[in-house]
Amino acid sequence: MSFSHGVKEELYKHFGQARHCMLAELSALVTFSGDIDELFVISENEMFVRKCFTLLEKTFNITGCTLTEAGKSGRKHFLTGPDEAGVGERLKSALKSETLTERSCCKRAYLRGAFLASGSVSDPGKSYHMEIVAGRIEEAEELVKLFAAFEVPAKITGRKNNQVVYIKDGERIADALNVMEAGISFMDYENVRIYKGVMNSVNRRVNCETANIGKTVSAAVRQIEAIEYATGLPEYEALPEPVKEIARLRLRYPEVSLKELGEMCEPRIGKSGVNHRLRKIIELADDVS
Repeated sequence: MSFSHGVKEELYKHFGQARHCMLAELSALVTFSGDIDELFVISENEMFVRKCFTLLEKTFNITGCTLTEAGKSGRKHFLTGPDEAGVGERLKSALKSETLTERSCCKRAYLRGAFLASGSVSDPGKSYHMEIVAGRIEEAEELVKLFAAFEVPAKITGRKNNQVVYIKDGERIADALNVMEAGISFMDYENVRIYKGVMNSVNRRVNCETANIGKTVSAAVRQIEAIEYATGLPEYEALPEPVKEIARLRLRYPEVSLKELGEMCEPRIGKSGVNHRLRKIIELADDVS
């Protein structure tokens, strides 16, 4: 099961406590999967259709219509029958109400419904992407405004004849899941995101340390080659004893860093002192060769 499917399964089971929240969610479900004016939704998903009719029953105390019709993009499920014109008009009015998303809880419910109708979210282990497809720019702009109310920035892009509201930041996607009240999915998403962050940090550290080790080894090889060459030269004996001491230490401990070499000297010296002495030997080897 995909991560997106898991999120939707969780949200199908979630219902707002108040009637106004249920109306907001139902409005989004119909808007983003069907048509409010004709009161139908298009879906082949049984859980989706069941949620629509459950919300319909809870808000208007009607069981919904069993009338369905095959369409080009899927099966149409009508919310009311032809003999329920009065109920249909009241339902349309409620689902189109301008005050539908005034409350914070209703904003959450509307976003939840929109995601269930036409949204998806990628597996956080692979990439960070969440989107909701809208048929009209006004619908997309409304979603952006609702997300912004919870400080979740979303953007819009065109795709064929649709407008796609999307979020590509992992932290913001986690926030969006939390806003829609997908608590379990939110925790799962955060766990994966945190794990990825830790692993990326570890990998960067390992790569950095590997690079440093590589530099240390390359420098040590060059130093040893210079020392081995210089020790066979008459000029080598004229070098100061501290310089010859560092040469002996480097040959004995080829794997250690400059700092560690300095700590072996008597008296101890710093990295710059070690580097200065080794450079004397390298210069001698370079001059003669």
